[in-house]
Amino acid sequence: MNIAVVGTGYVGLVTGTCLAETGNHVICVDINKEKVQKMQAGVVPIYEPHLDVLFERNIKQGRLTFTTNLAEAIEKAKIIFLALPTPPGEDGSADLSYILGVADDLGKIIKDYKVIVDKSTVPVGTADKVRAAVAKNATVEFDIVSNPEFLREGFAVDDFLKPDRVVIGASSDKARKTMEELYKPYVRQGNPIIFMDERSAELTKYAANAFLATKITFMNEIANMCELVGADVDAVRIGIGSDDRIGKRFLFPGIGYGGSCFPKDVQALAKSAAEVNYDFKILESVMEINEKQKTIIIPKIKNYFKDDLKGKKIAVWGLAFKPDTDDIREAPALYIIDELLKAGANVSAYDPEAMNNVRKLVGDTINFALDEYDALRDADALVIATEWSLFRTPDFEKVSSLLKNKAIFDGRNLYGIDQMKELGFFYTSIGRETVK
Repeated sequence: MNIAVVGTGYVGLVTGTCLAETGNHVICVDINKEKVQKMQAGVVPIYEPHLDVLFERNIKQGRLTFTTNLAEAIEKAKIIFLALPTPPGEDGSADLSYILGVADDLGKIIKDYKVIVDKSTVPVGTADKVRAAVAKNATVEFDIVSNPEFLREGFAVDDFLKPDRVVIGASSDKARKTMEELYKPYVRQGNPIIFMDERSAELTKYAANAFLATKITFMNEIANMCELVGADVDAVRIGIGSDDRIGKRFLFPGIGYGGSCFPKDVQALAKSAAEVNYDFKILESVMEINEKQKTIIIPKIKNYFKDDLKGKKIAVWGLAFKPDTDDIREAPALYIIDELLKAGANVSAYDPEAMNNVRKLVGDTINFALDEYDALRDADALVIATEWSLFRTPDFEKVSSLLKNKAIFDGRNLYGIDQMKELGFFYTSIGRETVK
């Protein structure tokens, strides 16, 4: 099948590459000429495990190509995916200008039947707006489909190639059959392709992300309470996670959620609710609590240093919002670093993938270390902000020798309490006993 993917951000690039992997011919479109030239030369513009292998293979085999010319890309395409940004506006609503702008262009240039697919995360009613924008200038038949993505950064390739489910919102049988044919190779093990109307598909994506964000936030609230009453959040987590009505996933407490999806989608869903005069109180609470959770470790650091961080060097392990990605959008580490700098501290940070992105954002306001141990050299304390695997089993003897104070502030609960007691560290985490 011939497919065009408009937009080569995270979702667009993974979608296009994985669609090519099953034999489709995919043209990806982007207005950024420099980015397109690099991709044509085989350079993957984002870090995502396993994507580079598929990317290189499908370019070599001629199934994956790139262009800046929208008309060229859609000429032979049967399906056109819109994988464009929907950033939050000042009021929290999703900005649809990129999607509707392309939809307007498509109406002017399509010459035969196309299935136009909203792959971006969009508010309820967007399919209707896209349909109207295309129809304004179109002289041929077309269908609009909502096909939200459920890709976890760090696992996106597996999520696309072996999805738990595929959600498709479509009004016409012709569009449904086309989409079913496209996705059949990915659900051979029996996972469902779920058909529904476009509005339900749009809301399904927001509902899924908002629910997971709520689950994370609830567990963070339980962790904060654990510290006050002397309970251990790890024990509580295991106790409730064994209930299959609750499940084990998304119960790990920490310093809040970040990334490109949860913050934006929770905010957009709350805004959509407000537009229909519904007061979605739980989402307002989730956003408020998560904002506080990002810096909940700061008072612990200040307390340890008796409210005097001026001139103190703090090492930070982890900058990405989660491991196995270079994405720093809404990353808790950035909020922590900002508070540390405001308090007069110096920061030395290390992340395996995200340092270049942070450097573009903060310049030389912090030091970027060569590796995790280099960050510790003469530091007064260590803060752990991202749970990268290489931070899980460090050489603690080396850590101890490099730090001025054997003090670890762990925002991801990587180490055992008994282990820290044995090693003689001051160790504080989220929802557990502080080792002094």
